[in-house]
Amino acid sequence: MSCFPCCMSQERRSRKSLKKSIKEYQDTKTLASFANISFKTDSSRRKYIANEIKKLGKGNIPAHIFTFRELCVSTNNFNHDNLLGEGGFGRVYKGCLEDTNQVIAVKQLDRNGFQGNREFLVEVMMLSLLHHPNLVNLVGYCADGDQRILAYEYMANGSLEDHLLDLAPGRKPLDWSTRMKIASGAAKGLEYLHETANPPVIYRDFKASNILLDEEFNPKLSDFGLAKLGPTGDKTHVSTRVMGTYGYCAPEYASTGQLTTKSDVYSFGVVFLELITGRRVIDNSRPTEEHNLVLWSQPLFKDRKKFALMADPLLEGKYPMKSLYQALAVAAMCLQEEASTRPLMSDVVTALEFLAGNKSLDEVGELEDTMETAETNSVGGY
Repeated sequence: MSCFPCCMSQERRSRKSLKKSIKEYQDTKTLASFANISFKTDSSRRKYIANEIKKLGKGNIPAHIFTFRELCVSTNNFNHDNLLGEGGFGRVYKGCLEDTNQVIAVKQLDRNGFQGNREFLVEVMMLSLLHHPNLVNLVGYCADGDQRILAYEYMANGSLEDHLLDLAPGRKPLDWSTRMKIASGAAKGLEYLHETANPPVIYRDFKASNILLDEEFNPKLSDFGLAKLGPTGDKTHVSTRVMGTYGYCAPEYASTGQLTTKSDVYSFGVVFLELITGRRVIDNSRPTEEHNLVLWSQPLFKDRKKFALMADPLLEGKYPMKSLYQALAVAAMCLQEEASTRPLMSDVVTALEFLAGNKSLDEVGELEDTMETAETNSVGGY
């Protein structure tokens, strides 16, 4: 089924014509084979990582190479008062570079085992080669001894999770237009990875905590440690160990380990549904039938009269009802059980630019007709 007919016209062809090779990437096999490499000693592991980083772009990585001391000074010796957050791969601290006074976010990866080294190398490689307004910028990295540290641009408003799912007392909830703005920007980041990067990149860990927000709530994707190069040539998928966060993984990936860009589209649908509803994808504090957001939403998708029940109560009804319907149509299409029936991210971007108010008036009529069709075909028949 064609989810967005107008999106498959000249606009999408124009987007595809923008695809370009990442010229600095001289060896596409490096990332694909890296996870299978084993080392006898820590020193051989460190030497391999240093050599791979040096080879990348023939040594022309724009990111700065920091010493451990520089990053200690910037974070006041990784003082707990500077702690911004803690994830599966380590802690993130706020820092300030002594020479330039640039504020940065410093992620100190967990040094236990090879996994942290693999994520470190993947992230340095990815963020050194991929550049887009909706991807976080890598300022530099440190590989002194057994230290694995990444320094990013500082994002003043933290993560989407902080403003949506972990709302502190007294913090104002996100309004509807800001939610659509965040969804639109995050979708553009995924579109770049899927349809401009060559080879395509599958993000594999799309979730609210990995969407960072600047002072104007512009979103940027972060944490590329789980990213994988997508299928090339006549291959339809890449097979890999299932990783990611429970609830966000596409069903076909969770069951078979077969990964495609459509796996990211499903994850986007989950986060978009979180944005609409204000609910976590997995929330065991709710009644049993509401533990899983996607399962809870399925019967509601089929009944237009219940759409308003899916809107976040913190919005207090302050949203255009038609916009809610259209947003739910997009979410439902992304969450289709069959990967082949999910839209491309370029289709999603086109729809969300309209919902976020970025489409010009002469485009609204055509897209409104398309969204009406999407509501009927995808929401009603989920």
